[in-house]
Amino acid sequence: MNDNVPKALQEAITYFADYANAHAFWAGVRWPSGQVCCPTCGSVRVRYIQTRRQRECRERHPKRRFSLKTQTIMEDSPLPLEKWTAALWVEVNCKNSISSWEVHRDLGVTQKTAWFMLHRIRHALHVGSFDKRLCGAVEVDETFVGGRSEFMHKSKRRVKITGGGPKDKTAVVGLLERHSGNKHSTVRATVFKGYPNKDSLHEIIHRNVQGGSELYTDTHGGYVGLGAYYAHRFVDHAEAYVKDKVVHTNGLENFWSLFKRCIKGTHVAIAPCHLFRYVDSEAYRFNNRKLDDRGRFIGAAGSIVGKRLMYKELINTSWEGYTSAGN
Repeated sequence: MNDNVPKALQEAITYFADYANAHAFWAGVRWPSGQVCCPTCGSVRVRYIQTRRQRECRERHPKRRFSLKTQTIMEDSPLPLEKWTAALWVEVNCKNSISSWEVHRDLGVTQKTAWFMLHRIRHALHVGSFDKRLCGAVEVDETFVGGRSEFMHKSKRRVKITGGGPKDKTAVVGLLERHSGNKHSTVRATVFKGYPNKDSLHEIIHRNVQGGSELYTDTHGGYVGLGAYYAHRFVDHAEAYVKDKVVHTNGLENFWSLFKRCIKGTHVAIAPCHLFRYVDSEAYRFNNRKLDDRGRFIGAAGSIVGKRLMYKELINTSWEGYTSAGN
């Protein structure tokens, strides 16, 4: 199934425009074993209704009919599979992400629909909890996302800027595991609802980094006391960015630069309650940067099952139910 997927966007659009090809691909994603089963009761006694492009379970229970989209990010969406395929392809392969306005123009859907589609795709890229903790050489750093006061109108600045530095911005903490040889570094990132202090920073580090690992940070006060659990070394950015050739956070600085470019160049402004989905999407592209477009698309397609984002949940701006990557 995966061997037939094209390697370029133009070829992919043509290939998935054929419903038979799109159906075969997404059926393979939905049921990797090749055995179609009812999502409600698990029965394999299922028949295909050609005229409706749906399947029906032969057992007696509610919700007997289902489709490829059932229990995926595409559930209850009236959009055809080829539009979902194109949106997924461009989101995971455009280096600086893609805006809902571009998808709106390219796919012929409304901007609101495109915005909802992209958020559901980013929701699929959210990895949730990690079973394996980082080890070896690990960089930890934080950044702050928010508007710059110098670009705000005076009336807006008076409302939004109530203090100096990062007080009115959203904090993102990243952890990067260095690799050598044929492997490349990988990153995990977490969005904080408040300012990251010593307790919160220690908690995320202990949860994600294996004890005894080499830990490289800057001189942020929240990292004090980690030497009892890790080989902790830090660099003072007021004096230098690299110490002894190995003590630095330049790997994470590279990730932050890519992420900030994604925000400033593509999305312009992001609500804090949605920020973690954009972080997850950027982390996916960064961690899979050695794959080609086809590989990133197939990897992302495999994560759409069992995940659903309702519109009422998406527009909830109170951070209720928020979970960030690495939690």
